[in-house]
Formats: sequence, structure tokens, C-alpha cells
Amino acid sequence: MGALVAIAGALSLGGCGVLRGRGDEAPRVESRKVAVPERSLTRAERRAAAAAAEAARAQTRTPPPAPAISMASSARASESPPVAPIAAPGVDDVNRGRMAEERGDLEEALKQFERAIERNPRLTIAYLKAGDIYRRRGDFASAEARYRAAAELEPRSFEAQYLHSLSLQLLGRTPEAVRGYLRALSLKPDDFEANLNLATAYLQLGEPAQGVPYAERAVRLNAKSAAARSNLGAILAALNRHEEAVIEYQQASELAPLTAPLLLNLAESLGRTARHAEMANVLRQAIQLEPSAVAWERLGYAQFKLRQYAPSEASFRSALEIDPNHFPALNGIGVCRLNEYLFSNRADEPARRDAVNAIRRSLQIERNQPEMLELLTRFN
Repeated sequence: MGALVAIAGALSLGGCGVLRGRGDEAPRVESRKVAVPERSLTRAERRAAAAAAEAARAQTRTPPPAPAISMASSARASESPPVAPIAAPGVDDVNRGRMAEERGDLEEALKQFERAIERNPRLTIAYLKAGDIYRRRGDFASAEARYRAAAELEPRSFEAQYLHSLSLQLLGRTPEAVRGYLRALSLKPDDFEANLNLATAYLQLGEPAQGVPYAERAVRLNAKSAAARSNLGAILAALNRHEEAVIEYQQASELAPLTAPLLLNLAESLGRTARHAEMANVLRQAIQLEPSAVAWERLGYAQFKLRQYAPSEASFRSALEIDPNHFPALNGIGVCRLNEYLFSNRADEPARRDAVNAIRRSLQIERNQPEMLELLTRFN
């Protein structure tokens, strides 16, 4: 290609003046005649005239066409050969770590990411990738350290701020996590997971009112998310907005496979709105999925409210079979036995003794129960 460019340059210098593309006609050069006097010429004059004529004929010859050169080819020929960019220190280690991660070799991947950090302490991606592996392993303290370094290196990185906040939340450092999520959302306000987790963090701090706007935004961002609906329901329930909470829990139950925690939350809000029959049905579903002392005790409560006293006491006893120290179930048995004692016009002394023993045992487990203490005082 360099030879073609050189030929084109020579042609332009030779008087053509234009590099032609394909299909262009060669420029025409008009011939010029030398005027010769009519008188007889000397030998020297004849030689000079012949030379002038030959020069004129030479100018009438059409020069050979210039080679057709596309603009792209011309440009490439005039440029220096491309030079491969020099990778920053540690980038190759990160790439090897990613390949190891794709193979499922997390040990090798972590080794490569840590090596990248040693070689280049300012390589943010290496900190993030190492943090990811520590988090997947459940080593949240190491993950937090790596994510924190990434966030300090790039304060404007949403990913670094978000992941650091997540690791803080997993470590139970919830106030710090809240501040981190707020920083992350200042960079990316409509991130679904950041809004969801911030709402959860406020709930964990006992500040559900602060979490409402973020929980609602998470639902707006992903209305089909069962987690977002359930989370909003929990926040509304914490604010005693149980009718709204029931709606969110019910929608969550339609968006994903049922879980016992979701059903327990739904049952609790149903009970708070005096929908005890529905509460009992939901709790039976929860027990089928995952029998627990809590589910049996809540079922006993719903049955008691429905005046199903014998089934209620049986449910409380089922709760104690799973957890003998579940004091709400002991309270339930105490109340059921006191109920029998009162229905007998205070004649059923064994029922009274059973009630007192159950309540006393409950207070030994959890002393801060003023209502149960009052019952014990009245019927002991």
C-alpha cells in the first residue's frame, strides 16, 4: 500500500494534479504548436526547432491513470500500526479470576482477585469481585472490608455503595447500612433492591414510618415482586395499618410460592382485624408447610376467639410439644383452663390448679407480663 501512495504522489507532481477514483476520465491536455518562421533556417536553428517540437509532442501524451485508492485504504496507509492498549496492573489477574469464577472455582477466583489488589491497590473491580466471593461464603466481615475499600476509592459508584451497605446490614450494623443505602440511592434513586433493603433496615431499627416511602417505591418499581409486597405489608403492620397490610400479604401470596413466614404475618394481621376464621385457615396452611410452635399457638388463639375452646387448648399443647418453653402457649393453656374453671361456677378445682401452674411457668420464662401476673394473683 505504501508503494501505491508513492506512485500517486509522483503522478500529482508530474502535472496531473488530481488523484482519480474508478471511472474518472484522464484529463485532456491540448497540444501546443511552435511557430516556425517561413524564412530558411540555419542548421543550428533547425536543431532548436526540432527539439522544441519534440518537447511539444511530449506534452500532448496522456499520462497513465493513477491507481484507484479508496479513502479508507489511504487513511490506513497513512497511519501508524495500531498499538494494543497497556492493561493496568492487576487487570489480567481480575480476568483470570472471572474465568475461574465462571468455572465454579471460587478458591482460585478469590486468589486472583486478591493478587490483583496486591498489585494495584486502586483497582476497584478487584475489591468488588473479592467482596462478592466473601459474601457468598458467608464471610460478611471480609466482604464488608473489601466493599468499603471500593466505596472509598469510588464514592460515586452506586454498586460499591450498595454492596457495602448490604454487607453492613448482614453484619447487623443497621444504622451504618441505612446511611450507606441513602448514599447509594442519591446516585440511583430508582434502584429496586436498594429501596427494598433500606425499607427493611428501617423496620429492623424500629422506625417503620421512615421505611414507608422506600417500601412503596420498591412496589412501584416492581409490582410483581412478592418480596416487595411482603416487605411493605410488614411495615404497614408495624404501623397498625393491618387492613392495608392484609392486602399486601395477599398479593404477595399470589406472586410466589407460599412460605410459612408470609402466612404467619398474614394471619397476624387478619387476627388484628378480627377476621379470626380466615386467620385459622391461613394458620392451618402454615402448619402444613412448616409446623412450628408459633403457628400452633396462633391457631389456638384464633380458635379461642371463635369459641372453639377444646380445639384451642389442643393447639396450645401441640405448640408445647414442639417448644416446651414457648410461653405464649403456656399462657393459652392457662386461659383455657381458667375458662373451664369459670364455666364450672368455680367448682372445677383441677382446672384452676392447671391454669395457675401454666401461668406461673410462663412467668418464670418471661417475667414482663403484667396481665398474666394479674391473673395469677387473682386465681392463685
